[in-house]
Amino acid sequence: QVQLVESGGGSVQAGDSLRLTCAASGRGFHLYSLGWFRQAPGRERDFVATINPNGIATSYADSVKGRFTVSRDNLRNRVSLQMSSLKPDDTAVYYCAGRLGPSAATEADYFYWGQGTQVTVSS
Repeated sequence: QVQLVESGGGSVQAGDSLRLTCAASGRGFHLYSLGWFRQAPGRERDFVATINPNGIATSYADSVKGRFTVSRDNLRNRVSLQMSSLKPDDTAVYYCAGRLGPSAATEADYFYWGQGTQVTVSS
């Protein structure tokens, strides 16, 4: 079992960068794939990015590809999402999620979730 806590959200201008961090507690972090999802007001929660347990394989939603980078530090039990060239459409609550085994891009495949951190991008 793993507990996840996101941090790093805030309010920025379009074009700015922001780095989100998800800190994990519990055992076996290195066995978990981690995903980032986001939910804008009035919309469903959408996939953003995922990284596999050893950090070698990553995957991104088309809307963030080339602008966002997911990484992890298995020694410090953390996963990060570096967001660049932010747009107002990136405004959402961002969630970190974990699952044992291979990466996945579907919300239903993740069992462990953080509480979310708000990112607001103004034009």
